[in-house]
Formats: sequence, C-alpha cells, structure tokens
Amino acid sequence: MGSKREIKQPRTVEIGLPADCRMAAQSALLAELLGALDAPSTQIDGSAVERVDTAALQLLTLFRREALSRGCEVSWRGASNTLCEAADTLGLVKALDLPAAVPA
Repeated sequence: MGSKREIKQPRTVEIGLPADCRMAAQSALLAELLGALDAPSTQIDGSAVERVDTAALQLLTLFRREALSRGCEVSWRGASNTLCEAADTLGLVKALDLPAAVPA
C-alpha cells in the first residue's frame, strides 16, 4: 500500500473579518473559524469591519474561548472603531481581548 501523506496545518491561520460582519451574511466566517480551531494559532484582522451585530460578536467570543481551551493562541492584527465600540457596548472587549481601534 502507498504511504499516507501527512497534511500539515499552517502554524497561524489568518482570518480577515469582512466590512459587513453580521451573521446573517456570514456563513463563510463560521466555516473559517471552525477550520481555525485545529491550528496552533489564529490571527484575526478586524480593521475593515464597518457593520457588526451581536451574533457575530458572540460567535467571535465563543471561538476565542474554545480555541484557548484547546491550547490555541488567538490574536488580533487590528480592530476597527466600529468593532471596538460594539464590543464595548456589549461588555465583550475583555472576553475578545481586542486591541486598540485602528482608524478606518
């Protein structure tokens, strides 16, 4: 029999959040986050976010919690004012470990 090829997961998965980061339009985001749970680390770029809803922020919070429980590192490359303000309104800045907002 042929030898099995080992598929290596990239060390860091990079996920760019879309400008319209509302869950109704984001089945692709869910798929990316689920796929990233098997990576040693994930870097999220939220600098382009112009619209975000509670469901998307909850999904990001759950992703971060699950990734950390698996020993995976989650970091942010950037976060827009919109993303930071929405997370602040919902009390999720600490849970998401958001960086300072970047200008749009």
